[in-house]
Amino acid sequence: MTRFGYTLMTEQAGPRELVGHAVAAEAAGFDFAVMSDHFSPWLTSQGHAPNAWATLGAVSQATSVIELMTYVTCPIMRYHPAVVAQQAATVGLLSDGRFTLGLGAGENLNEHVVGRGWPSVNVRHEMLVEAVDIISALFSGEYVNTAGRHFRVDSAKLWDVPERRVPIAMAVSGAQSVSTFAALTDHMVAVEPDADLVARWDSARADRGGDRDSRKIGQIPVCWDTDRDAAISRAHDQFRWFAGGWKVNAELPGTAAFAGATQFVRESDVADSIPCGPEVEPIVEAVSAFWEAGFTDIALIQVGGDTQDAFTGFAERELLPALREASA
Repeated sequence: MTRFGYTLMTEQAGPRELVGHAVAAEAAGFDFAVMSDHFSPWLTSQGHAPNAWATLGAVSQATSVIELMTYVTCPIMRYHPAVVAQQAATVGLLSDGRFTLGLGAGENLNEHVVGRGWPSVNVRHEMLVEAVDIISALFSGEYVNTAGRHFRVDSAKLWDVPERRVPIAMAVSGAQSVSTFAALTDHMVAVEPDADLVARWDSARADRGGDRDSRKIGQIPVCWDTDRDAAISRAHDQFRWFAGGWKVNAELPGTAAFAGATQFVRESDVADSIPCGPEVEPIVEAVSAFWEAGFTDIALIQVGGDTQDAFTGFAERELLPALREASA
């Protein structure tokens, strides 16, 4: 059965609002909630970037059944992997085992702030492998000492770990990242409905003795509104950065760069790639590409921080029943 999630988009709402959105998403019947972990919004018009981990702690106490996940945390620059492991274990305890740690190689937008430059993608993947090894070792609750090429850990131990080990999901985009991380982590994260990526992931896990039933977790933006023109305008204003693709988006350093890179993206371009307006059917059709590609979990992003309450009401009444019926 396909599971449908809600995105707590830190770029478009403050921390108090995000906690309220999580409560509303749980009440509406979403199966899980994912939270972005950014230091900066993509575009100035989005206007927010609270700390994801502090907010997740509050969300874990305000909700009771909805699963939680970072989508995704970069453990190689802004955070040391030992710190990520401690944060993840703590949220795992606070949420009573409802938390999955989503990891990825990060974006320059968020990671350059610590003043260490921005490595090439191959170096970032090297760093990510070391980071995953450190995090996984610390989740055991034992002392960890490592001296790798990129990270050192000196006699580190997590003193509070949940009984159920926090699962790790990894963002992948191609054959190289799949072959590297399928055996090191539990679940797959991707933002394109790529059936070949799913098949590669399952095959790589099977070849290395992993569980073929690991989750494949996707994400898709939508812009619901009773007025379609207003939805298109809002999606263009706040989400036109999405058109750049992750290979480009990972390299841009700030909101001014994203504004410049997307200055020629038209409203019609956004409307062609993001379902906008009041109708259920275009959203179901767009989301269906993910379950048809083999994704088990799909998180929706509602574009527009001040439209979340209306969207979760629409989701409870119409969208989630339609998605579940269609995916079945």
